[in-house]
Amino acid sequence: MSAKAKPTAPAPAKRRVSFTLSAPDARNVKLAGDFTGWEDAAREMTRQHNGSWKATVTVPPGQHEYRFIVDGQWVDDPRCDARKPNPFGGENCTRVVE
Repeated sequence: MSAKAKPTAPAPAKRRVSFTLSAPDARNVKLAGDFTGWEDAAREMTRQHNGSWKATVTVPPGQHEYRFIVDGQWVDDPRCDARKPNPFGGENCTRVVE
C-alpha cells in the first residue's frame, strides 16, 4: 500500500508594502522588522525630496512587527497606532498585510 502525499496549498502570494518616516534632519534611516531579521538585515531607506524616508519591501500576508533605526537609534512609527510589547521593554509597531 502506498501512502499518498497530501496536496499542499500554494503559499500565499507576497505583497509589496511601503513604509515612510518623516525625518528631515536624519542622515541615515533603516527599516527593521520580523521580515528583515530585525537589525541583522535592516533595509536602507531612501530620502525623499520632502524630507521623508521610504522603503518598499515584499512580505507574506499576516501581521508584521517593525521599527525604524534613525542615525543608530530605534524609533517608532508615529503614524502607527497598533503596537505590541517587545522583549526589550519597548513596543514594536505592527502592520497587517492582507
